[in-house]
Order: sequence, then C-alpha cells, then structure tokens
Amino acid sequence: TEKENTAVDDHSTKKAQIIQLNESAVRDHLGEMVRNTVEDTLNSMLDSEADRLCNAEKYQRHDARTDTRAGHYQRKLMTKAGEVNLNIPKLRRQTFETAIIERYRRREASVEESLIEMYLAGVSVRRIEDITETLWGTKVSPGTISNLNKKVYAKIEEWRNRPIIGNHPYVYLDGIVLKRSWGGDVCNVSVLVAIGVNEHGYRKILGVCEGAKEDKAGWSSFLHHLKQRGLAGVQLFITDACMGLVESLAEYYPESKWQRCIVHFYRNVFSVVPRKKMPEVAAMLKAIHASEDKKAAIEKAGTVFTKLEEMKLREAAKKVQDSISETLTYFDFPREHRIRIRTNNALERIMKEIRRRTKVVGAFPDGHSALMLCAARLRHIAGTQWGSKRYLNIDLLKEQELELQLQINEAA
Repeated sequence: TEKENTAVDDHSTKKAQIIQLNESAVRDHLGEMVRNTVEDTLNSMLDSEADRLCNAEKYQRHDARTDTRAGHYQRKLMTKAGEVNLNIPKLRRQTFETAIIERYRRREASVEESLIEMYLAGVSVRRIEDITETLWGTKVSPGTISNLNKKVYAKIEEWRNRPIIGNHPYVYLDGIVLKRSWGGDVCNVSVLVAIGVNEHGYRKILGVCEGAKEDKAGWSSFLHHLKQRGLAGVQLFITDACMGLVESLAEYYPESKWQRCIVHFYRNVFSVVPRKKMPEVAAMLKAIHASEDKKAAIEKAGTVFTKLEEMKLREAAKKVQDSISETLTYFDFPREHRIRIRTNNALERIMKEIRRRTKVVGAFPDGHSALMLCAARLRHIAGTQWGSKRYLNIDLLKEQELELQLQINEAA
C-alpha cells in the first residue's frame, strides 16, 4: 500500500510539473509575436504604398512605370505593441509620402495620447518612464513628455477661455499657492479657480487664472476674465476671506451676495484659542450655524460672544462679534441648499486634487507652466462624472424668488 501511495504521489507531482507554464516566458513570447506581426504588417503596407507611387511592383519593368526604387532607410516607431523597425522606401524622382505614418513621427498617435493622458491624470514623469519601459520595452524621456504636452496646451487654453453659457446662481472661488523656481530663487505663484452651479443644478468648472498673489489686483483680474466670458446670474459667491476679494466682488458683481466659508471662519477663531479649549469653542460655533433661521443664529452668536468673554478669550470673542454676520448669508437661501452653500467644500475637494497633482512637480519654472498643469487637471475633472450628477435643485431657488416677488407686489 505504501508503494502504491508513493507511486500515486510521484505521478501527481510529475503531472503538476507537466502542466506548469513559465508565464513570464509565454508573455514575452506572445509580446514578441505581436510586435513582429505589427512590424511585418506596417512594412508590407509601406511597400504597397511605394508600389502605388511608382505605378509598378518592385523589380517590375513596363512603360507605365513612373518612378524607381532607391533602396530604403530605417526608422524606429513606438507602438502599443512595442518598438518596431520600419523600412521606409526611397524613390528616385519624388519624396516618399505615406498616409500610413506621418513624416518624422516617432510614436503612434495612440501612444502619444496615452502618455499625455497619464501625465494629465496625475502620474509623475518618472513613473511614466517606468510604465513605458514595462509596456513597450523602451523609456520615454522627460523632454518627450514636455514636447507632447505643448501640443495640448493650445487646446487647454481654448478650453480655459471658452464662453460661459447660462446663469450660475452659486459660484465658489478659491486659490492655491504654488512654488516657482527661477535662477535659484524660489517664490510663490497663485492659481485662482472658480466653479459654479448652473441654472439646472449641475456643477461646472468656470475658470482658472494665474495671479501673482491672492490680493485685490489678482482677484479683480480673475473676476474681469470671468465676466468677459459671460458669467452672469450670480446670486451668491462662496469664498474664504481672501485679502481684497470682497472688494473685487463688490466692484464686478455688486448685486450678488457673499457667503464666508464657515470652516475657514472656524479656523480663524481657533488661531487665538488654546488647544485645550478648542472642542468647547467648536461646539459653541457649530451651535450658531445649527440655528433655525438667521434671527436665531444672531441671538445665539450674542450668547457665544458673552461666554467667550467670560472664558477670557477676548480675541476669539472679538472675531465672532466682528465677522459672524459674514457667515450667515446662506440663511437667505432655500433650506435644502444651505448645507452645500455655507462652506467652500465643493471647491476644496477639487483643490485637494490639484495639490496632489502639483506635489509631484515641486517647484515650477514659471507661472504659466503651473497654470497649464492646474488647468489640465481641471479639464480632466470636468470630463469625468463630476459634473454629470445634479448637485442642487435650483427650482427651489426659483420658487423662493417668486414668493419674494409676490410679497413685494402685495406690499406695494
């Protein structure tokens, strides 16, 4: 019985060894077969193209022949199957032009699109080099990726300056500060971003511009850019308390209201509160914005001010007294909208994506390159499902406006 069991085990072992495959070797072999097939197919097509231009096959002699061959030269082409060697025919009387592959092109169009898509989607240049070597057996240099991106910059610029169609009742504004390195000096450059909720309730990326810094001049230039492109119907801007931003809003959109992001307001108050007392102060501030209406929120703010004074937190109390009204504008809008218009979170998530993408770059050579990368990332986000889901029911805002108009007419 032992001998029989041993024989069975040996047989099973041999059988397992028989069916085992070297997956890596098979994959490499299949890859080489595909590459050779692509190479042979392209070279056959090039020969056929040369025959058509010569009006005769290779070595064929007849009166209708219009040109003769003069050998060929070799070129490498990067394809999705790997790098292939092409034999480009040379003709004696004319320059060989082919529709199969553009002259001087070194990469298949699909490969170029893949490289650009990887870069814009947030993959670092070094990682792209590794991926291309794994997929196609050869590295793509950083200079190649840079040159490819220049091709899409024109499309990005066109997208960045496109007309803004329709009304956008709610608009979120924010900026991101990036590093710029030039001649050994490192300084800051700001990129300003705007998104909005349109008259149908869908989110749209409205614009992105470079600003020297987040001051009045930078914001005024950005708002001018948005207004020129057609931004209209704005009832509420949601932002943090950027220097000069509120003044710029009053200049370009005097009829629109302003909501200060309550999260940024909390952070501003916490900057003068001891760490141990932060949870208690946070609960007090949240109680203000959990009020039923604006009147109740103002009354609650008065109570919080008094309590902060009693806790010897006079600077925090002053910030609440001076700025709380800036954070209560959202009470003027439909209740169902308030949770999404009292903070800048809708834009903060996008800014987080931009920070993640720009982090792999470090310092940019100039402000334009920083702007292009941020705009490319925003364009990529705009092309996803981000803007395809309804964000707010704007019909509620229209109903509220109608009710207010009826009240005004009755009062008149």
